[in-house]
Amino acid sequence: MKFVETDFDQLLVIENFNSEDQRGKFEKTFHNQLFKKADLDFKVMESYYSVSKRNVIRGMHFQLPPNDHDKLIYVVSGKILDVVIDLRRSSKTFGKYYNTILTEDNNKSLFIPKGFAHGFIALENNTRTIYNVSSVYNEKSDTGVRYDSFDFQWPGENHIVSPRDRNLITLEEFSKVSPF
Repeated sequence: MKFVETDFDQLLVIENFNSEDQRGKFEKTFHNQLFKKADLDFKVMESYYSVSKRNVIRGMHFQLPPNDHDKLIYVVSGKILDVVIDLRRSSKTFGKYYNTILTEDNNKSLFIPKGFAHGFIALENNTRTIYNVSSVYNEKSDTGVRYDSFDFQWPGENHIVSPRDRNLITLEEFSKVSPF
């Protein structure tokens, strides 16, 4: 595994170990000792699996402290454009976004630290995504910012967005009260 730094503190693209032969493909998406060596104290407390149609936008989600969490995202099949926004007031990248492509073939994961909103758009039908998180779901802490409230142009047309995600507050509104 190789940890690739971004311009955002602690936000890492991970190039996963993989091997292919006549049997198929094998990929390592997590290794506790390598994460510790990279100064990431990441303990998986829950894992989620989603299947998305093309043009589905999920996000921009996070949990508030004290139930906030780190996330490790990877794609089992299909392709996503993964997007995060830095909500940490003390960060030099506060309010800025980062995006990357994750596919079943590029052997990459995205490690998202606490204090980021996370979302993605499925670029192919039946895209299967795994989210490993470091805290347990807490309904009172679960929130987000509206996917179209920051300076990002989602690709495609006829986006499929849940009513919940359409009704989240804007990034500007959240920025005024951010606890991160």
